[in-house]
Amino acid sequence: MSSQTTQQDAPPTLDTTPGADPALEQAVDAPAGAGEGAAREEDAKSHRSVPRSAAFRAFIASGWGPRPAEPDALDAAAPFAARRREVLSSLFPHEVLVVPAGTLVRRSNDTDYRFRPHSAFAHLTGLGTDNEADAVLVLHPRDEGHDAVLYLRPQGARDSDEFFADARYGELWVGPRPSLGSTAATTGLTCHDVATLAAELAASAQAGGTTGLRLLRDADPAVTTVAQAARAGLVEPSAGPAAEQDATAADEEFATALSELRLVKDGWEVQQLRDAVAASARGFEEIVRTLPRAVGHPRGERVVEVAFDATARVEGNGVGYETISAAGDHACTLHWIRNDGTVRAGDLLLVDAGVEVDSLYTADVTRTLPVDGRFTDPQRRVYQAVLDAADAAFAVAKPGVRFREVHEAAMKVVADRLSAWGMLPVDAATSLDVDGQYHRRWMAHGTSHHLGLDVHDCAQARREMYLDAELRPGMVFTIEPGIYVKTEDELAPQELRGIGVRIEDDVLVTEDGVENLTAGLPRDPDAVEAWMASLRG
Repeated sequence: MSSQTTQQDAPPTLDTTPGADPALEQAVDAPAGAGEGAAREEDAKSHRSVPRSAAFRAFIASGWGPRPAEPDALDAAAPFAARRREVLSSLFPHEVLVVPAGTLVRRSNDTDYRFRPHSAFAHLTGLGTDNEADAVLVLHPRDEGHDAVLYLRPQGARDSDEFFADARYGELWVGPRPSLGSTAATTGLTCHDVATLAAELAASAQAGGTTGLRLLRDADPAVTTVAQAARAGLVEPSAGPAAEQDATAADEEFATALSELRLVKDGWEVQQLRDAVAASARGFEEIVRTLPRAVGHPRGERVVEVAFDATARVEGNGVGYETISAAGDHACTLHWIRNDGTVRAGDLLLVDAGVEVDSLYTADVTRTLPVDGRFTDPQRRVYQAVLDAADAAFAVAKPGVRFREVHEAAMKVVADRLSAWGMLPVDAATSLDVDGQYHRRWMAHGTSHHLGLDVHDCAQARREMYLDAELRPGMVFTIEPGIYVKTEDELAPQELRGIGVRIEDDVLVTEDGVENLTAGLPRDPDAVEAWMASLRG
């Protein structure tokens, strides 16, 4: 379970008018020399003082030694990314395929959020962390297959305004970008200046044998504009509104294919997820060590959150989604990310958190911990019910089983326990019927979701490829049942009110079953208590 707004899912917040992506906009329609005039016009309106005298420009460009050596060895991810591109190529022969990394997203005024590339771009290029804002991967069709070209902003020259005056892209402000040559060496991709994108897209779209253009829309509004202009050359003038409808449908199909391409992980991806899980386990250890300091603090939940998030930032790229640190009744709010409550002895603390490693693959783990190290009898009763539901899901998960059956196995246990506690208006079997579902009052979410580059990975996949699909070796997903009894819930026994429990593990489908990637974090209530005691000394 997680609460996440990703860069690719959120509406674009940057301007899409000329200047939002300077290199691309200039390539589209800016006249020669327009950049310098625009800079002077901006200076005239700005409260900032930007020196642009000839003497300064000559001085700032002089006296620099060579830049530090750049990586020139093929990255370990590159061969796997190349294979993924081959599969994508086979799905859309003779069509131009456009996958932008995305743009920087403005936080406020002239400050941006830390960049994270679109997951489809990262999957197909092998580029992680903050590589590379405004880049675009294009698969240009050939008689057989495609030629993959990565378009990105080149390093800014030291005698350019960008070098010293551009707070978003300038080297003095944000550091040097990798050169085209270094990026080509590490990714194995042909690399071109993004300023050539518009012309090369148009030429590719108009080449003989090209039958269409498909675009990952809205990841970068400027690229969407450029790609749609190139696509216009493929359309008969008389096509009218139907052409736009066809283009929209083609792009939606493309987004679905990009999502489904990630349903089965390759060996490199599985190792990234193992690394993310290992780092997350260390984060949970820090949480246990921090709990005494969290108790009694007016924002104890944030003390816990910071303990995990600091580990994530030190050991990986950061967190894969906003950490849920929910004590007491807050654990009954499924996506509690405010984390501003107190942590009290005697309560349970539900923590849902995952480290995103530098490749951008993330873990997604939930453990529910007794704050003072020992479960009360009512807490243990609810916890054991959730653990039994999780174990029932594990018992059925294997190749050939449909994804939905994992959820159904967990729900049988949840409904049975709730019935035994007198909380259902009907028997468990009736509640499990599609026209019943009374037990879902206390577990409104699903038991599983795919996991990978996104915490809710492959979210654009078709139902028949996701919920109704058979499990296959290489799939990675969560098993995360829960029971949540809010304090004001008058249908629950008094002693269970205010108790929220979720146990979430990350699961790899193998040839003959599943492997619990998160088994190193204790799940059994006795083991949880012993683990917490060992960490507290």
